Amino acid sequence: MDSASTPPIERPAADGPGLSDRDALANGWHSPRRRPSLPESFRSINVPPGGSWWRTALAFAGPGYMVAVGYMDPGNWATDLAGGARFGYTLISVILLSNLMAMLLQALALKLGIVTGRDLAQACRDHYSRPTSFALWVGCEIAIAACDLAEVIGSAIALQLLFGVPLIWGVVATSLDVLLILVLQQKGFRRLEAFIVALIITIGLCFAAEIVFSRPAFAGIMSGLVPSTQIITDPSMLYIAIGIIGATVMPHNLYLHSAIVQTRNVGEDAPSKRLAIRHATIDSTAALSIAFVINGAILVMASATFHGTGHESVADIGDAYKLLSPLLGTSLASLLFAIALLASGQNSTITGTLAGQIVMEGFLDISLPPWLRRMITRLLAIIPAVIVTAVSGEHGIGALIILSQVILALQLSFAVVPLVLFTSSKAKMGEFANRPVTVVLAWTTAIAIAALNGWLLVGMAKQLLA
Repeated sequence: MDSASTPPIERPAADGPGLSDRDALANGWHSPRRRPSLPESFRSINVPPGGSWWRTALAFAGPGYMVAVGYMDPGNWATDLAGGARFGYTLISVILLSNLMAMLLQALALKLGIVTGRDLAQACRDHYSRPTSFALWVGCEIAIAACDLAEVIGSAIALQLLFGVPLIWGVVATSLDVLLILVLQQKGFRRLEAFIVALIITIGLCFAAEIVFSRPAFAGIMSGLVPSTQIITDPSMLYIAIGIIGATVMPHNLYLHSAIVQTRNVGEDAPSKRLAIRHATIDSTAALSIAFVINGAILVMASATFHGTGHESVADIGDAYKLLSPLLGTSLASLLFAIALLASGQNSTITGTLAGQIVMEGFLDISLPPWLRRMITRLLAIIPAVIVTAVSGEHGIGALIILSQVILALQLSFAVVPLVLFTSSKAKMGEFANRPVTVVLAWTTAIAIAALNGWLLVGMAKQLLA
């Protein structure tokens, strides 16, 4: 890496408000701050001192949107499509609940990064023993590869629907996003954020049009926002509901967010960190609100188009694409659906690749050239997809996506529990440690996610073995 292009890394004398390096070592961290996982972008974006509220908010806007793309990736589409087609608007409340959980966890992740100067991977390495942190790294890499798998396949399906590209070549073509990341990041992290936001806007506009075409029932949408006891009592509805939650809250987003908030040049004093946490939380909450709207729009479109029309069994992305135009009476419906899918898949693979770099450098404390780090992450996802596609064709794709969600369900708690532990520790976070109410909400969320994903894991295992 060219050292001239890397901004100077400040090594503060304090690991947090009132915590010296010696105090930090005594209170649970095994070392002072480490080299950041994104050294080429660390503190590369200035925050205007004494600027207006809007200027400051704009300076912090970006990381939340990069994280939010993971909440609207192709892995979410299948559960949203299935939920809307089979059960109408009922499961909108589950999407809302999932996003509220995500807002809380992402707020904790960004606070960890801003206060301690560590991303979640580095924090795990500095807190746990070497064998434990190595096991966490292996599990996280598998989860990122599994998550990336669904995103790669989603992009490949979109290329097939739009341009007739054979599925296997579409999978291979997704590796080119590594070059795109290198080009954009070389021009500044802001360019990469702007590209991500542009793709989110594309997805949003496509589904806004789909909502207009499908003409959903407003009263049904409003009633769907209120949780129904039927979600618990109906086993098939509960299974889809758990799938929505399992596909929404992803472990790699917690590692990603705790690192990319450090691209902002924030002072080491407590007021500066407090300001950064406030604005970064606003950014994250706004971005995840948009993700909720888009996920909700997918379910609403599926409900209005397929539910009650004899097409309740639609859950496959390809089948939905083929049926949209004849059912809605315009060929534009299918076209916009495929464009949104391509934008969603491309967005998610970019952020997934960055997350892979952060996890590798954070857990292993190694430095590799950016292109090599990202190529390794990309190959971990592409190779299984290429093998399965070549062996079983399109018929193996559905099982592969199901398997990827099982792996994600297994890994999630291994990211959530350390995050809640670290951010609740006064020794590690000083005055920024979670307040009692936040501690209760965080542990309730962690336990609920573990229980629901465990249930999902059992259900998916039964489905695979059936």
